[in-house]
Amino acid sequence: MHYLHAALTESMRLYPPVPIDSQSCAADDTLPDGTHVGAGWSVTYSAYAMGRLAAIWGEDCAEYRPERWLGEDGAFRPESPFRYTVFHAGPRMCLGKEMAYVQMKSIVASVLEEFVVDVKKKDAAGGVPEPEHVLSVTLRMKGGLPVQVRRRVVHGGA
Repeated sequence: MHYLHAALTESMRLYPPVPIDSQSCAADDTLPDGTHVGAGWSVTYSAYAMGRLAAIWGEDCAEYRPERWLGEDGAFRPESPFRYTVFHAGPRMCLGKEMAYVQMKSIVASVLEEFVVDVKKKDAAGGVPEPEHVLSVTLRMKGGLPVQVRRRVVHGGA
C-alpha cells in the first residue's frame, strides 16, 4: 500500500483538489521570509503552482513520479505540510486527511482489483494528453476524463 499512497499523493501534488486557497489574517504577523501581513488582509496561495515549483520538487517537478515519495526501503516518506499544502498546514490542517487517504486507497484498490481502466484519449505518442482544467473552488477537468472500464480476467488462483 506504500506505492498506492505515494501514487495518490503525487496525483494530488500535480492536481490538488483545492488549487487555490485564501485566508484572512487575524492579527498583524510576519511571514518566515520577512513579509509583513496586516490584520484583516487576505493571503492567497496556489497549491497548484506550489506543486510545480522546481525549488520545492526539483527539476522533474512537472513529471508524475510517485517514487519521489518513497524511501530506499520502499516505505512512504511524507513531506512537510508547508511544502505539500494539499491538506493545508498548521492550525488549519485538514482533520480528515487520514480518513481521506483510507477512503481513496480502499476505492482505488477495490476498483483496480476487479477492473482494468484505460484512458480513452491518447496523444500521438500513445500517452495521456494534459487535460484542460476548469478553475473553480475545486479543480476539475473540462469534459471529465473519458475511460474504458473492463472486467479484469484472472487466470487460476483460489
